[in-house]
Amino acid sequence: MYELSDRVRRLKSELEDFMAAHIYPGEDEFYRQAEILGPWAVFPIIEELKVEARRQGLWNLWHTAGESSAPLSNLEYASLCEIMGRSLMAPEVFNCSAPDTGNMETILRYGTDAQKERWLKPLMEGEIRSSFAMTEPAVASSDATNISSSIVRDGDDYVINGRKWYTTGATDPRCEIIIFMGKTDPADADRHRQQSMILVPKSTPGVQVVRPLPVFGFYGVPDRAAEVLFDNVRVPADNILLGEGRGFEIAQGRLGPGRIHHCMRLIGMCERILERMCRRADFRTPFGKALAQQGVTLERIADARILIEQTRLLTLRAAYLMDTVGNKEAKAEIAMIKVAAPSAACTIVDWAIQLFGGGGTSSDHFLTAAFANARLLRLADGPDEVHRNQIARLELNRQHERNPSQTGGVAEVLSLEEVETRFAHLHPASDSYLWK
Repeated sequence: MYELSDRVRRLKSELEDFMAAHIYPGEDEFYRQAEILGPWAVFPIIEELKVEARRQGLWNLWHTAGESSAPLSNLEYASLCEIMGRSLMAPEVFNCSAPDTGNMETILRYGTDAQKERWLKPLMEGEIRSSFAMTEPAVASSDATNISSSIVRDGDDYVINGRKWYTTGATDPRCEIIIFMGKTDPADADRHRQQSMILVPKSTPGVQVVRPLPVFGFYGVPDRAAEVLFDNVRVPADNILLGEGRGFEIAQGRLGPGRIHHCMRLIGMCERILERMCRRADFRTPFGKALAQQGVTLERIADARILIEQTRLLTLRAAYLMDTVGNKEAKAEIAMIKVAAPSAACTIVDWAIQLFGGGGTSSDHFLTAAFANARLLRLADGPDEVHRNQIARLELNRQHERNPSQTGGVAEVLSLEEVETRFAHLHPASDSYLWK
Protein backbone atom coordinates (compact mmCIF):
# COMPACT_ATOMS: atom_id res chain seq x y z
CA MET A 1 0.00 0.00 0.00
CA TYR A 2 2.81 2.42 0.92
CA GLU A 3 5.96 1.80 -1.09
CA LEU A 4 9.25 2.54 0.63
CA SER A 5 12.06 4.34 -1.13
CA ASP A 6 15.45 2.72 -1.64
CA ARG A 7 16.82 5.06 1.01
CA VAL A 8 14.34 3.92 3.65
CA ARG A 9 14.79 0.25 2.75
CA ARG A 10 18.54 0.73 3.24
CA LEU A 11 18.02 2.41 6.61
CA LYS A 12 15.67 -0.37 7.70
CA SER A 13 18.26 -2.98 6.82
CA GLU A 14 21.00 -1.09 8.64
CA LEU A 15 18.79 -0.65 11.70
CA GLU A 16 17.88 -4.34 11.76
CA ASP A 17 21.57 -5.27 11.57
CA PHE A 18 22.42 -2.86 14.38
CA MET A 19 19.62 -4.21 16.56
CA ALA A 20 20.84 -7.78 16.06
CA ALA A 21 24.50 -6.93 16.63
CA HIS A 22 24.20 -4.50 19.55
CA ILE A 23 20.73 -3.86 20.98
CA TYR A 24 19.34 -7.33 21.66
CA PRO A 25 22.67 -8.63 23.08
CA GLY A 26 22.93 -5.53 25.27
CA GLU A 27 19.45 -5.60 26.80
CA ASP A 28 20.31 -7.70 29.86
CA GLU A 29 23.10 -5.28 30.74
CA PHE A 30 20.81 -2.31 30.14
CA TYR A 31 18.20 -3.61 32.58
CA ARG A 32 20.91 -4.54 35.09
CA GLN A 33 22.37 -1.03 34.96
CA ALA A 34 18.94 0.57 35.17
CA GLU A 35 18.15 -1.45 38.30
CA ILE A 36 21.51 -0.96 40.02
CA LEU A 37 22.24 2.66 39.07
CA GLY A 38 18.67 3.93 39.21
CA PRO A 39 16.91 6.76 37.38
CA TRP A 40 19.33 9.49 38.50
CA ALA A 41 22.29 7.98 36.62
CA VAL A 42 23.62 7.72 33.09
CA PHE A 43 23.61 4.14 31.83
CA PRO A 44 27.06 3.41 30.35
CA ILE A 45 25.82 0.87 27.81
CA ILE A 46 23.56 3.47 26.20
CA GLU A 47 26.40 5.95 25.88
CA GLU A 48 28.69 3.33 24.37
CA LEU A 49 26.14 2.30 21.77
CA LYS A 50 25.39 5.93 20.86
CA VAL A 51 28.96 6.28 19.63
CA GLU A 52 28.56 3.27 17.35
CA ALA A 53 25.12 4.34 16.12
CA ARG A 54 26.44 7.76 15.18
CA ARG A 55 29.49 6.24 13.51
CA GLN A 56 27.16 4.20 11.30
CA GLY A 57 25.02 7.23 10.41
CA LEU A 58 22.02 5.95 12.39
CA TRP A 59 21.53 9.19 14.31
CA ASN A 60 18.66 11.67 14.55
CA LEU A 61 16.62 9.47 12.22
CA TRP A 62 13.50 11.38 13.29
CA HIS A 63 14.83 14.38 11.40
CA THR A 64 17.81 13.90 9.15
CA ALA A 65 18.32 10.17 8.68
CA GLY A 66 22.04 10.77 8.85
CA GLU A 67 24.34 13.71 9.30
CA SER A 68 23.70 15.34 5.91
CA SER A 69 20.54 13.75 4.52
CA ALA A 70 17.23 15.46 3.81
CA PRO A 71 14.49 14.97 6.43
CA LEU A 72 12.36 11.87 6.32
CA SER A 73 8.59 12.14 6.00
CA ASN A 74 6.32 10.89 8.79
CA LEU A 75 5.50 7.86 6.65
CA GLU A 76 9.15 7.07 6.01
CA TYR A 77 10.19 7.47 9.62
CA ALA A 78 7.25 5.37 10.83
CA SER A 79 8.75 2.19 9.41
CA LEU A 80 12.03 2.91 11.23
CA CYS A 81 10.15 3.52 14.49
CA GLU A 82 8.69 0.04 14.23
CA ILE A 83 12.16 -1.48 14.23
CA MET A 84 13.43 0.68 17.09
CA GLY A 85 10.29 -0.10 19.10
CA ARG A 86 11.25 -3.76 19.36
CA SER A 87 13.49 -2.77 22.28
CA LEU A 88 12.82 -0.21 25.01
CA MET A 89 16.48 0.81 25.04
CA ALA A 90 16.86 1.33 21.30
CA PRO A 91 15.32 4.76 20.60
CA GLU A 92 17.72 6.64 22.89
CA VAL A 93 20.72 4.93 21.28
CA PHE A 94 19.77 6.58 17.96
CA ASN A 95 18.85 9.93 19.60
CA CYS A 96 15.23 9.21 18.73
CA SER A 97 13.62 8.84 22.15
CA ALA A 98 10.92 10.76 23.97
CA PRO A 99 10.79 13.41 25.25
CA ASP A 100 13.83 14.63 23.30
CA THR A 101 12.40 14.11 19.83
CA GLY A 102 9.21 15.99 20.71
CA ASN A 103 11.21 18.77 22.34
CA MET A 104 13.60 19.00 19.43
CA GLU A 105 10.71 19.16 16.97
CA THR A 106 9.07 21.86 19.10
CA ILE A 107 12.17 24.05 19.20
CA LEU A 108 12.88 23.39 15.53
CA ARG A 109 9.36 24.39 14.51
CA TYR A 110 8.57 27.17 16.99
CA GLY A 111 11.86 28.33 18.48
CA THR A 112 13.81 31.47 17.63
CA ASP A 113 17.26 31.30 16.05
CA ALA A 114 18.80 32.00 19.44
CA GLN A 115 16.77 29.22 21.10
CA LYS A 116 17.78 26.78 18.39
CA GLU A 117 21.44 27.65 18.77
CA ARG A 118 21.35 27.39 22.55
CA TRP A 119 19.24 24.25 22.95
CA LEU A 120 18.42 22.47 19.70
CA LYS A 121 21.99 22.13 18.51
CA PRO A 122 23.33 20.36 21.66
CA LEU A 123 20.20 18.18 21.80
CA MET A 124 20.73 17.01 18.25
CA GLU A 125 24.39 16.43 18.98
CA GLY A 126 23.42 14.27 21.95
CA GLU A 127 25.40 16.48 24.32
CA ILE A 128 22.42 17.19 26.59
CA ARG A 129 18.93 15.85 27.23
CA SER A 130 15.62 17.56 27.90
CA SER A 131 12.30 17.28 29.71
CA PHE A 132 8.66 18.20 29.13
CA ALA A 133 6.57 19.50 32.04
CA MET A 134 2.82 19.54 31.42
CA THR A 135 0.84 17.11 33.60
CA GLU A 136 -0.07 18.17 37.15
CA PRO A 137 -1.02 15.99 40.15
CA ALA A 138 -3.71 18.30 41.53
CA VAL A 139 -5.95 18.52 38.44
CA ALA A 140 -7.40 16.24 35.77
CA SER A 141 -4.73 16.90 33.17
CA SER A 142 -6.60 14.88 30.55
CA ASP A 143 -8.34 18.24 30.07
CA ALA A 144 -5.29 20.40 29.52
CA THR A 145 -7.29 23.57 30.10
CA ASN A 146 -7.28 22.54 33.78
CA ILE A 147 -3.54 23.09 34.06
CA SER A 148 -3.08 25.69 36.79
CA SER A 149 0.67 26.39 36.81
CA SER A 150 1.40 30.06 36.25
CA ILE A 151 3.72 31.97 33.93
CA VAL A 152 3.59 35.63 34.96
CA ARG A 153 5.35 38.47 33.18
CA ASP A 154 7.53 40.62 35.44
CA GLY A 155 9.50 43.21 33.52
CA ASP A 156 12.01 41.47 31.27
CA ASP A 157 11.33 38.09 32.92
CA TYR A 158 8.63 35.53 33.47
CA VAL A 159 8.09 34.09 36.94
CA ILE A 160 6.98 30.45 36.93
CA ASN A 161 5.20 28.53 39.67
CA GLY A 162 3.72 25.05 39.54
CA ARG A 163 3.89 21.41 40.57
CA LYS A 164 4.32 18.95 37.71
CA TRP A 165 4.58 15.20 37.56
CA TYR A 166 5.24 12.48 34.98
CA THR A 167 7.74 14.99 33.69
CA THR A 168 9.81 12.69 31.51
CA GLY A 169 13.57 12.98 31.51
CA ALA A 170 13.90 15.21 34.57
CA THR A 171 16.03 12.85 36.68
CA ASP A 172 18.60 12.38 33.91
CA PRO A 173 21.79 14.19 34.98
CA ARG A 174 22.26 15.31 31.37
CA CYS A 175 18.87 17.06 31.33
CA GLU A 176 19.54 20.78 30.94
CA ILE A 177 16.34 22.25 29.47
CA ILE A 178 12.65 21.81 30.34
CA ILE A 179 9.71 22.85 28.18
CA PHE A 180 7.11 24.05 30.66
CA MET A 181 3.39 24.56 29.97
CA GLY A 182 1.39 26.94 32.14
CA LYS A 183 -1.07 29.82 32.09
CA THR A 184 -0.03 33.32 31.08
CA ASP A 185 -3.60 34.65 30.93
CA PRO A 186 -6.05 32.61 33.05
CA ALA A 187 -8.75 35.26 32.48
CA ASP A 188 -8.83 34.90 28.69
CA ALA A 189 -12.38 34.03 27.58
CA ASP A 190 -10.92 31.48 25.15
CA ARG A 191 -9.74 28.67 27.43
CA HIS A 192 -7.39 27.46 24.70
CA ARG A 193 -5.56 30.79 24.60
CA GLN A 194 -4.73 30.89 28.31
CA GLN A 195 -1.74 28.56 28.03
CA SER A 196 1.83 29.18 26.91
CA MET A 197 5.05 27.16 26.66
CA ILE A 198 8.38 28.45 27.87
CA LEU A 199 11.94 27.15 28.01
CA VAL A 200 13.25 26.68 31.55
CA PRO A 201 16.90 25.75 32.11
CA LYS A 202 16.90 22.99 34.70
CA SER A 203 19.68 24.73 36.65
CA THR A 204 17.49 27.80 37.26
CA PRO A 205 16.99 28.53 40.99
CA GLY A 206 13.62 27.25 42.16
CA VAL A 207 13.54 24.16 39.93
CA GLN A 208 13.48 21.09 42.16
CA VAL A 209 13.21 17.50 40.94
CA VAL A 210 11.30 16.11 43.92
CA ARG A 211 11.32 12.39 43.13
CA PRO A 212 11.44 9.83 40.36
CA LEU A 213 8.12 8.15 39.59
CA PRO A 214 8.02 4.42 38.79
CA VAL A 215 5.71 3.04 36.13
CA PHE A 216 4.40 -0.28 37.49
CA GLY A 217 7.59 -0.56 39.53
CA PHE A 218 9.99 0.32 36.69
CA TYR A 219 12.19 3.35 37.33
CA GLY A 220 13.56 5.02 34.24
CA VAL A 221 12.73 2.26 31.74
CA PRO A 222 12.31 3.67 29.24
CA ASP A 223 11.08 7.09 30.43
CA ARG A 224 12.52 8.78 33.49
CA ALA A 225 9.23 10.06 34.86
CA ALA A 226 9.54 12.50 37.74
CA GLU A 227 7.75 15.01 39.94
CA VAL A 228 9.17 18.52 39.60
CA LEU A 229 8.45 21.65 41.62
CA PHE A 230 8.80 25.14 40.13
CA ASP A 231 8.97 27.69 42.95
CA ASN A 232 9.25 31.33 41.79
CA VAL A 233 11.44 30.30 38.89
CA ARG A 234 12.58 33.39 36.97
CA VAL A 235 13.62 33.12 33.31
CA PRO A 236 14.13 35.76 30.59
CA ALA A 237 11.04 36.78 28.61
CA ASP A 238 12.88 35.71 25.45
CA ASN A 239 12.45 32.09 26.58
CA ILE A 240 8.76 32.07 25.61
CA LEU A 241 7.97 29.81 22.66
CA LEU A 242 6.08 31.42 19.78
CA GLY A 243 4.35 33.94 22.07
CA GLU A 244 1.83 34.13 24.87
CA GLY A 245 -1.37 32.12 24.45
CA ARG A 246 0.12 29.76 21.85
CA GLY A 247 0.61 26.73 24.12
CA PHE A 248 -2.23 24.64 22.70
CA GLU A 249 -1.15 25.43 19.17
CA ILE A 250 2.36 24.20 19.97
CA ALA A 251 1.01 21.12 21.74
CA GLN A 252 -1.02 20.07 18.72
CA GLY A 253 1.92 20.54 16.39
CA ARG A 254 4.13 18.56 18.73
CA LEU A 255 1.78 15.69 19.51
CA GLY A 256 0.87 14.60 15.98
CA PRO A 257 4.29 13.23 15.00
CA GLY A 258 4.92 12.00 18.53
CA ARG A 259 1.83 9.82 18.42
CA ILE A 260 2.95 8.28 15.13
CA HIS A 261 6.30 7.48 16.73
CA HIS A 262 4.74 5.94 19.86
CA CYS A 263 2.27 3.84 17.88
CA MET A 264 4.78 2.46 15.42
CA ARG A 265 7.17 1.62 18.23
CA LEU A 266 4.34 -0.27 19.93
CA ILE A 267 3.76 -2.23 16.73
CA GLY A 268 7.43 -3.23 16.69
CA MET A 269 7.15 -4.30 20.31
CA CYS A 270 4.06 -6.40 19.48
CA GLU A 271 5.84 -8.09 16.59
CA ARG A 272 8.62 -9.17 18.91
CA ILE A 273 6.20 -10.40 21.56
CA LEU A 274 4.16 -12.36 19.02
CA GLU A 275 7.35 -14.07 17.84
CA ARG A 276 8.13 -15.03 21.42
CA MET A 277 4.58 -16.29 21.91
CA CYS A 278 4.89 -18.59 18.90
CA ARG A 279 8.24 -19.99 20.01
CA ARG A 280 7.06 -20.50 23.57
CA ALA A 281 3.91 -22.24 22.37
CA ASP A 282 5.98 -24.78 20.45
CA PHE A 283 7.76 -26.27 23.46
CA ARG A 284 5.37 -25.87 26.39
CA THR A 285 3.28 -29.04 26.65
CA PRO A 286 0.50 -29.01 29.25
CA PHE A 287 -1.85 -31.99 29.42
CA GLY A 288 0.00 -33.96 26.75
CA LYS A 289 -0.30 -31.45 23.92
CA ALA A 290 1.86 -28.48 22.90
CA LEU A 291 0.31 -25.07 23.47
CA ALA A 292 0.72 -24.47 19.74
CA GLN A 293 -1.87 -27.20 19.21
CA GLN A 294 -4.37 -25.82 21.71
CA GLY A 295 -7.37 -24.04 20.22
CA VAL A 296 -7.22 -21.02 22.50
CA THR A 297 -3.53 -20.48 21.71
CA LEU A 298 -4.13 -20.66 17.98
CA GLU A 299 -6.99 -18.22 18.30
CA ARG A 300 -4.90 -15.71 20.25
CA ILE A 301 -1.97 -15.94 17.87
CA ALA A 302 -4.31 -15.34 14.94
CA ASP A 303 -6.01 -12.43 16.67
CA ALA A 304 -2.64 -10.92 17.59
CA ARG A 305 -1.58 -10.98 13.95
CA ILE A 306 -4.86 -9.35 12.91
CA LEU A 307 -4.50 -6.63 15.55
CA ILE A 308 -0.94 -5.87 14.48
CA GLU A 309 -1.79 -5.62 10.78
CA GLN A 310 -4.87 -3.48 11.41
CA THR A 311 -2.99 -1.11 13.68
CA ARG A 312 0.01 -0.83 11.37
CA LEU A 313 -2.16 0.08 8.37
CA LEU A 314 -4.13 2.62 10.38
CA THR A 315 -0.93 4.21 11.69
CA LEU A 316 0.69 4.35 8.26
CA ARG A 317 -2.46 5.94 6.88
CA ALA A 318 -2.31 8.61 9.60
CA ALA A 319 1.36 9.26 8.77
CA TYR A 320 0.55 9.49 5.06
CA LEU A 321 -2.26 11.97 5.66
CA MET A 322 -0.04 14.10 7.89
CA ASP A 323 2.49 14.26 5.09
CA THR A 324 -0.02 15.01 2.34
CA VAL A 325 -2.84 17.07 3.87
CA GLY A 326 -1.42 18.11 7.25
CA ASN A 327 -1.96 17.36 10.93
CA LYS A 328 -5.26 19.21 11.15
CA GLU A 329 -6.91 17.20 8.38
CA ALA A 330 -5.48 13.99 9.85
CA LYS A 331 -6.68 14.66 13.40
CA ALA A 332 -9.27 11.87 13.37
CA GLU A 333 -6.73 9.30 12.19
CA ILE A 334 -4.16 10.52 14.74
CA ALA A 335 -6.74 10.12 17.51
CA MET A 336 -7.69 6.65 16.23
CA ILE A 337 -4.16 5.29 16.33
CA LYS A 338 -3.65 6.69 19.82
CA VAL A 339 -6.55 4.49 20.95
CA ALA A 340 -5.85 1.48 18.75
CA ALA A 341 -2.13 0.92 19.22
CA PRO A 342 -1.82 0.92 23.04
CA SER A 343 -5.03 -1.10 23.36
CA ALA A 344 -3.78 -3.72 20.89
CA ALA A 345 -0.41 -3.83 22.62
CA CYS A 346 -1.94 -4.30 26.08
CA THR A 347 -4.10 -7.14 24.76
CA ILE A 348 -1.24 -8.92 22.99
CA VAL A 349 1.14 -8.59 25.95
CA ASP A 350 -1.56 -9.92 28.29
CA TRP A 351 -2.07 -12.95 26.05
CA ALA A 352 1.68 -13.49 26.01
CA ILE A 353 1.90 -13.35 29.81
CA GLN A 354 -0.88 -15.93 30.01
CA LEU A 355 0.90 -18.19 27.55
CA PHE A 356 4.27 -17.87 29.32
CA GLY A 357 2.67 -18.71 32.64
CA GLY A 358 4.27 -17.58 35.89
CA GLY A 359 7.49 -16.70 34.07
CA GLY A 360 5.59 -14.09 32.13
CA THR A 361 5.13 -12.03 35.29
CA SER A 362 8.88 -11.92 35.95
CA SER A 363 11.48 -9.78 34.22
CA ASP A 364 12.92 -12.74 32.31
CA HIS A 365 10.98 -12.34 29.10
CA PHE A 366 10.53 -8.59 28.42
CA LEU A 367 6.78 -8.90 28.96
CA THR A 368 6.37 -6.97 32.21
CA ALA A 369 8.33 -3.95 30.98
CA ALA A 370 6.45 -4.10 27.68
CA PHE A 371 3.10 -4.14 29.47
CA ALA A 372 4.10 -1.21 31.69
CA ASN A 373 5.07 0.77 28.60
CA ALA A 374 1.90 -0.09 26.67
CA ARG A 375 -0.40 0.58 29.61
CA LEU A 376 1.21 3.95 30.27
CA LEU A 377 0.62 4.96 26.66
CA ARG A 378 -3.13 4.54 27.11
CA LEU A 379 -2.80 7.66 29.26
CA ALA A 380 0.17 9.54 27.82
CA ASP A 381 -0.64 12.22 25.23
CA GLY A 382 -4.28 12.00 26.30
CA PRO A 383 -6.29 9.05 27.67
CA ASP A 384 -8.35 6.77 25.45
CA GLU A 385 -11.60 8.40 26.54
CA VAL A 386 -10.52 11.84 25.32
CA HIS A 387 -9.54 10.52 21.92
CA ARG A 388 -12.73 8.46 21.56
CA ASN A 389 -14.82 11.52 22.33
CA GLN A 390 -12.94 13.49 19.69
CA ILE A 391 -13.30 10.71 17.13
CA ALA A 392 -17.03 10.45 17.78
CA ARG A 393 -17.58 14.22 17.50
CA LEU A 394 -15.65 14.33 14.24
CA GLU A 395 -17.68 11.42 12.90
CA LEU A 396 -20.98 13.02 13.90
CA ASN A 397 -19.96 16.25 12.17
CA ARG A 398 -18.88 14.31 9.08
CA GLN A 399 -22.23 12.55 8.85
CA HIS A 400 -24.17 15.77 9.43
CA GLU A 401 -22.47 17.23 6.35
CA ARG A 402 -23.58 14.35 4.10
CA ASN A 403 -26.84 14.13 2.20
CA PRO A 404 -28.52 10.93 3.41
CA SER A 405 -30.64 10.71 0.28
CA GLN A 406 -27.40 10.31 -1.67
CA THR A 407 -25.81 7.80 0.69
CA GLY A 408 -28.70 5.70 1.94
CA GLY A 409 -28.09 6.94 5.46
CA VAL A 410 -31.62 8.06 6.35
CA ALA A 411 -32.48 7.26 9.98
CA GLU A 412 -35.79 9.10 10.59
CA VAL A 413 -38.93 7.38 11.82
CA LEU A 414 -41.22 6.29 8.98
CA SER A 415 -44.27 8.49 8.50
CA LEU A 416 -47.71 6.89 8.50
CA GLU A 417 -47.96 7.56 4.76
CA GLU A 418 -44.68 5.70 4.19
CA VAL A 419 -45.88 2.80 6.32
CA GLU A 420 -49.13 2.51 4.35
CA THR A 421 -47.29 2.66 1.03
CA ARG A 422 -44.55 0.21 1.94
CA PHE A 423 -46.60 -2.39 3.72
CA ALA A 424 -50.01 -2.21 2.08
CA HIS A 425 -49.42 -5.62 0.46
CA LEU A 426 -49.30 -7.18 3.92
CA HIS A 427 -52.73 -5.89 4.94
CA PRO A 428 -55.52 -8.53 4.94
CA ALA A 429 -57.74 -6.27 2.86
CA SER A 430 -55.13 -5.99 0.10
CA ASP A 431 -55.53 -7.91 -3.14
CA SER A 432 -51.85 -8.77 -2.95
CA TYR A 433 -51.95 -9.86 0.67
CA LEU A 434 -49.05 -12.28 1.03
CA TRP A 435 -50.78 -15.00 2.97
CA LYS A 436 -53.94 -15.40 0.98
